[in-house]
Amino acid sequence: MRSARATLIWAVLASAICVPMAAAAVSPLLEWRGPVYILAGFAGMIALVVMLVQPLLIGGYLPGLPARIGRRVHHWTGGALVVAVVIHVAGLWITSPPDMIDALTFTSPTPFSPFGVIAMWAIFTVALLAALRRRLGLRTWRIAHMLLAIVIVTGSVVHGMLIEGTMETVTKAALCALVLAATIKVMADLRVWRLARRRTAAADLPGRKADTISGEQR
Repeated sequence: MRSARATLIWAVLASAICVPMAAAAVSPLLEWRGPVYILAGFAGMIALVVMLVQPLLIGGYLPGLPARIGRRVHHWTGGALVVAVVIHVAGLWITSPPDMIDALTFTSPTPFSPFGVIAMWAIFTVALLAALRRRLGLRTWRIAHMLLAIVIVTGSVVHGMLIEGTMETVTKAALCALVLAATIKVMADLRVWRLARRRTAAADLPGRKADTISGEQR
């Protein structure tokens, strides 16, 4: 039973990643695009896929992958997300600098541009904070990371859904829905787990105080 469940989870994840990418790869719109533009487009798709994998790793939802290794892979895939975004933006800059200037300065007439730019800067901010997390402290880092993750996921999903491009509509919507669901799930679970730890610690505190007083009286 457990083996079947693990297989099902990995199969669903593989389908969620491969099906949208395969549908985009056969899009007729690619016939009118150059290789740099195509590379930039697929880099954006890969970034969206990474956003699906990230919460699954940190939440320990992938069977057969220990939590410690999952957290380590989460760090590496976070770096891969930054690289994918850089390639996405650089490729679009090469193919159309005026459009990218408009997007980066929030003067683009396209409705999807601001969401993508906001998500991009949030990703870069997380990467910077991750490098400084020991100086920030664990609590500050976690709060900042969670808030920025909400901005990243929301901005990226809206950005992707508003674009009418090479990604097929149904598979793109399914991927975006899974990204949102995974993010909400891990944030809810981590919050519940931390609240449970605090309550347990608070419940144990009177007992510890009583033991201390008893020891002092002796």
